[in-house]
Amino acid sequence: MEKILKPMSGYITLVICLGLFIASIYLFAIGIDENITFVVLSIVAFIVFCFFLKGLMIIQPNHSRVLNFFGKYVGTVKDNGLFFINPLYSSQRISLRSENLQGQTLKVNDKMGNPIEIAVVIVWKVGDTYKAAFDVERYSDFVKMQSEAAVRHLAMSFPYDNLEDDHAPITLREGGEKINAILEQELTERLSKAGIIIQEARISHLAYASEIAGAMLQRQQATAIVAARTKIVEGAVGMVDLALKKLSEENIVELDDERKAAMVSNLMVVLCGEKAATPILNAGTLYN
Repeated sequence: MEKILKPMSGYITLVICLGLFIASIYLFAIGIDENITFVVLSIVAFIVFCFFLKGLMIIQPNHSRVLNFFGKYVGTVKDNGLFFINPLYSSQRISLRSENLQGQTLKVNDKMGNPIEIAVVIVWKVGDTYKAAFDVERYSDFVKMQSEAAVRHLAMSFPYDNLEDDHAPITLREGGEKINAILEQELTERLSKAGIIIQEARISHLAYASEIAGAMLQRQQATAIVAARTKIVEGAVGMVDLALKKLSEENIVELDDERKAAMVSNLMVVLCGEKAATPILNAGTLYN
């Protein structure tokens, strides 16, 4: 489990290091001419200088250091600045900044078995440095592999659209924020073991695979045409019914069943036809 450390400031140690370095040079200079003892003291001062210098640590903003003492986890430093730690500690740098992962375009089958292409963009960062450092081998590679697995599972769990599954509550194409929320939740569950926080996950590319894209486009167009025709017919029937009622209520003309049938036929042709109807002047009667 992550443990936050607050190490001592390193500025005092930095001054001591500078003093030891200057002292080692001075003792070495006078020791060569006067006494070998000063040379030994110079060497000792330089060794202490190197030992203290190893304990100085600079942490940049939104970075951290994971500290270990001979294989034992000591803690994590997340503060920024110059610090002094035990020179015997080993440290591992881990960035706490947000990172973008542009996933590659994957070809998978949706819930209905149709091959589709899907890609996502994920914004993530390290939340628990202990898990990121010790529970997985390389947390960045872990994020990539688990993200791909999550995207594949998402694509296989929902249909691309509702052409084949009319009762599908959520589809990949129309799911929008719901699909993104489901993806974020699955990524969080998969990456929590590595201490990763998912800040955002969105589908960046979604399309049928090239081998069926043409057929599916024709199917979508046919579905749209049928839907449009259904609306046109519904409207035309309503208009014909309204016309017959108005003629009857206002006693404009008396129509028998055969004349009504002819009138309905003509109105439906005019209202449902793709092109404008060409009027024909009838000089006779309906029966001659």
